[in-house]
Amino acid sequence: MDDLGPVPWPPAPIGTARLRLRPSEARDRAAFVELLSSPEVHTYLGGPRPRDELERELPDVPERWPGSFVVERDGVMVGQVLLRRATRRHRPAAAGKVELGYLFLAWVWGSGCAAEACAAALDWVEGVLPGEPVVLATRTANAASMRLAAKLGFTEVERFRAWDADQWLGLRAPGPLPDRAR
Repeated sequence: MDDLGPVPWPPAPIGTARLRLRPSEARDRAAFVELLSSPEVHTYLGGPRPRDELERELPDVPERWPGSFVVERDGVMVGQVLLRRATRRHRPAAAGKVELGYLFLAWVWGSGCAAEACAAALDWVEGVLPGEPVVLATRTANAASMRLAAKLGFTEVERFRAWDADQWLGLRAPGPLPDRAR
């Protein structure tokens, strides 16, 4: 994936009713190690990275690039929302479009944090790249991710096979989010 191009970065933190989206900081390193090494989080993402490898290789301020937001609740990192330009690999229909990705620690699953954070990130994209469509890819077996995609207004573009699993690609047209996403 490539970056988003000429967008103002870092943006001012984005606040929602319960969350704050912001660029990563050194204090987030331990949470990134937990997030990237969690077997639960990576069930549909090819598996976790080894914790000891992450401890050695992760920079002091991990994942600090345009489009990478830390999601914070009550002052604690609970996840990450990612926005990058998709490449052609495995998904030609997504090439060049902004792609939404997200990871959340398992202990916040089911709380609505992913929907709230992704909605805020999509609003941000609409503000800095007006008129840009956004894509989202997920494994069809990931029922929670499929529900979230629908809630956020993504509609199916194609299904494909990659990484030895059935995948789904959705597209969200530019414009306001559905009320159900808030």
